[in-house]
Amino acid sequence: MSKARRVCVVTGARADFDLFQPLLKALDAAPDYAVEIAVTGMHFAPEFGSTIRHVEALGIPISGRVETLQTGDSRAAVAKACGLGVIGFSDLWRDNPPDLVFVLGDRYEMFAAAQAAYLLGLPLAHIAGGDVTAGSLDDGMRHAISKLAHLHFPTNREAADRLARLGEDPARIHMTGSPALDAIRTFEALPLTEIERRLDWSWRAQTLLITMHPDTSPLARDANELEALFGALDRLGPEIGLILTLPNADAGGRAAAAATLAFAEGRPNAVARASLGRELYLSCMSRSAAVVGNSSSGLYEAPSFGVPTVNIGHRQDGRLRASSVIDTDAEPSAILYGISQALTRGRQSTVNPYGDGQTAGHIMAVLDRIDDFQSLCAKRFFDGGGPHA
Repeated sequence: MSKARRVCVVTGARADFDLFQPLLKALDAAPDYAVEIAVTGMHFAPEFGSTIRHVEALGIPISGRVETLQTGDSRAAVAKACGLGVIGFSDLWRDNPPDLVFVLGDRYEMFAAAQAAYLLGLPLAHIAGGDVTAGSLDDGMRHAISKLAHLHFPTNREAADRLARLGEDPARIHMTGSPALDAIRTFEALPLTEIERRLDWSWRAQTLLITMHPDTSPLARDANELEALFGALDRLGPEIGLILTLPNADAGGRAAAAATLAFAEGRPNAVARASLGRELYLSCMSRSAAVVGNSSSGLYEAPSFGVPTVNIGHRQDGRLRASSVIDTDAEPSAILYGISQALTRGRQSTVNPYGDGQTAGHIMAVLDRIDDFQSLCAKRFFDGGGPHA
C-alpha cells in the first residue's frame, strides 16, 4: 500500500468505546492505517461521567467532536439528537472524508453516523450487526445500520446467518466475534484494595454489579422495571454489596439515573457511579457474585468470567445467551428468585458464544485483504443463501 489508509472509528458512549479499544490499538499499531476517532453522544456530559477524558487518554487523534446530547430525555429529544448527529457527521466528513468508517452496535448516535457516511458515499463497516433485541428500540436501528453498511463483522454465527437473510452479500459478512472478549482474554483484575479505593466503598463478600437501562421498546411492557429491581434489592440483606452504574442517555435515561442515585443514597452497602471505566468495570465484574439488570455486558462479557447474569425484562429478547444467563420477569419476587439462583450457582466455567477473544486480529486480517475500500460502496441486495466468512 502506497500510503496509510484513514480509518475513522465513531464512539458515542462508554460502552462502545470500551469495545472498540482492541481494534483502535490494532489499527494504531499497523503502519498501513491511520486511525482517528470521531466522538459524539454521552462522552461530553458530566452526568454520564465525562468519558471524553478516557478517549483522550488513549492518545489516538480525535478528528471531530459532534455534539448531539439534548437536555431532555424524551423520544422527541432522542430523535432531535439523531438529526443533529447526521448534520454534525456530514459537516465533519464533507471536506475531509476518511477511507473507511467504523460503527458498532445499535445506538442512535451510530445510526446518525451511518446515515451521514452512507449519503456521503463513504465505505461503512459495522460491528455487531445481525443480533436481535426485540425488547428495545435499538433493534430497528441496528438492522437499518446493517442495510447501510458495506462490510459486516457480526459477533456470532446466528447473527451472521441473519445478515445474509437480510440480503447482505455473504462475501462481506465475517463472523469475528465480539471485541468485548479481546480485553478479557489478557485481563488482570485490579487488587481489591485498589477497587475499594477507586469506589471509596468497602467490598462485600457477595457483591452484585447492576446496570438497568430504561425500557425503550415500542410496547414499553416494563414501564416499572426499575422500581421492580429496587423492590427486589430492598429485600436483600445489608451483607450483599450493590454496585450500580447509571443508564445510557436513552429516552427516560435521566429519570432512571436520578432514581438510581436516590436508591443508593444512604445505603452503606450500595454505591452508584455514572461510569466506572473499562478497567474498574471489568475488575468489579470479575469479582462479583452476579451481574444484574438488562445491560448487554451481562450477556457478552460476564460469561467469560464464569459470573452468572440475572437478565431482567425484555430489553435483550432474542440475543444469544450463554448457560450462565438467568432470565427473569421485571417483577420483584421474580428478580429476587433470579438473584438467589445466581448466588447459589456461583462462578462456573462457561462457554461464551461470542468468539475467541481475538476479534481485533480477525478484523484486521479482513481489512488487509481489501485493496480498495471505496469499491465496497457498489452494493447490491443479495438474493439467495450462500456461505459467509
